[in-house]
Amino acid sequence: MVLNQFLPTPILCEFIRVYRVVHCVFENTNNIPFKPYPPKPEHCLSFYPRDTEIVNYTKSGKSNLNLKAVIIGQQTEVTNRHIGRDFLLVQVVFKPGALYRLLGIPSSELTNCYIDAETLFPAQLIREVNERLVEAGINYKEMIQIMNSFFLKRMSHLKKDSHQIDKISNLILMSNETYSIEWLAKESCLSLRQYERRFLERMGATPKYFSKVVRFENAFRMKNKFPQLDWLTIAVHCGYYDYQHLVKDYKELTLQSPIEFHLLDLSSPERKFGEADTY
Repeated sequence: MVLNQFLPTPILCEFIRVYRVVHCVFENTNNIPFKPYPPKPEHCLSFYPRDTEIVNYTKSGKSNLNLKAVIIGQQTEVTNRHIGRDFLLVQVVFKPGALYRLLGIPSSELTNCYIDAETLFPAQLIREVNERLVEAGINYKEMIQIMNSFFLKRMSHLKKDSHQIDKISNLILMSNETYSIEWLAKESCLSLRQYERRFLERMGATPKYFSKVVRFENAFRMKNKFPQLDWLTIAVHCGYYDYQHLVKDYKELTLQSPIEFHLLDLSSPERKFGEADTY
């Protein structure tokens, strides 16, 4: 199994945080477990050159299936992902504000959406990318070159300009510090009201919610990376007041306690290969 991530070519680092590649092949389709995906602080473009996946939203009950390339906006509920036997995912994780600049669509309209990428990007180009990913076989570095080539061409078709708020949003994402909304607004050169409106437009969530998801994901990943750590240690390290504060966020974001949700994660497809989702 491959569960890896790659950096984009330097010129694209303003737009793309990382490329993710997941590739796993099961002997048969009878015992493939689903993967529970909690909300993440990110927007993605996902390609499925081989088998696709079925996505079920646990709260709203929505379902999506058999899409070969997908735009994924900010999620606020858990999705259960059911993958195929020969599953290859090549995923682009955008930096804050980048998808908004590429599409020109308010990100609030993409929240909790799983949209056919052919409806938002030129359909023929999306199909060509998938075809080239198939031809790459298991050459993952070539797949990354394909993605770099696609986005270098798309840079001449930007719909929106950059803004200081994008850099400040990335600071929330990459730092373990807790910042007040007032300070974030000031650093974004906006009034508080302007900042909250612009943030929702570019990120598809409020600043408060986005910060909550960032903190939650840090805790989730830490538990996967260091399973021997107790939850109190993780809570304190990730900026929670105490364990109950962590429990509160887990229940809001996953409808389950930390222990309950991680028991589900222990049955995810990558666990069959001795891997854990730690990025």
